[in-house]
Amino acid sequence: MTFSWIASYWPLLLTGAVQTLTLLVISVTFGFVIAIGLAFSQVSGGPLLRTLARGYCTFFRGTPLLIQLWLLYYGVGSLLPMIPGIRQSMFWPILREGFFFAAVSFTLNYAAYEAEVLRGALLAVPKGELEAGRAFGMSPITLTRRIWLPRAIRIALPTIAGEVVMQLKATPLAFTVTVMDLYAVASKVRQDTLLVYEPLIVVTVFYLVLTAIIARSFRFLEAQVPVRR
Repeated sequence: MTFSWIASYWPLLLTGAVQTLTLLVISVTFGFVIAIGLAFSQVSGGPLLRTLARGYCTFFRGTPLLIQLWLLYYGVGSLLPMIPGIRQSMFWPILREGFFFAAVSFTLNYAAYEAEVLRGALLAVPKGELEAGRAFGMSPITLTRRIWLPRAIRIALPTIAGEVVMQLKATPLAFTVTVMDLYAVASKVRQDTLLVYEPLIVVTVFYLVLTAIIARSFRFLEAQVPVRR
């Protein structure tokens, strides 16, 4: 095995790593925010909100992420240029890139899975704590912000860590819509040098290291905010 090619391809590898990390951060951050709304809609929303939230989660959890990505990129992406003025808008340089569709599809998919995690965590919060908050005169918003949601997140932390790792391992799918992530760089190296295993080994090590960092970070958080039973 030879890894001398890294000297020539390290700038591209670095760019691919940044693309992968950016996709992960965007999808996890915005997906988590959407998941909070979906979880509360299922737990305490009206019949219409509950139905819409459950339908959303069922669709995105019941269909492959690759198909969702292709539906957005090849479906919605092909319709966008037909919108009058879209090509002249300031958003067109973003909307025409595969990265945009990858970020959107990853975010929507992550939100569906995380919403189910948070829904279970919200239901697991002891009712006595919520009743105590109401007894102190907290409004529903204050009760949610200070007791219900923080406790639910603490309960769900171990599962959230696993979901973030799963999201990381889903990022190579962005390669299928022309995103030059780390896997795409490895594929280019393989085509240019005819090396098969070495580029994949580099990518594997990157994912292993990043997974270890994520796992340790969440263990640290769990130690700082232990769940009280």
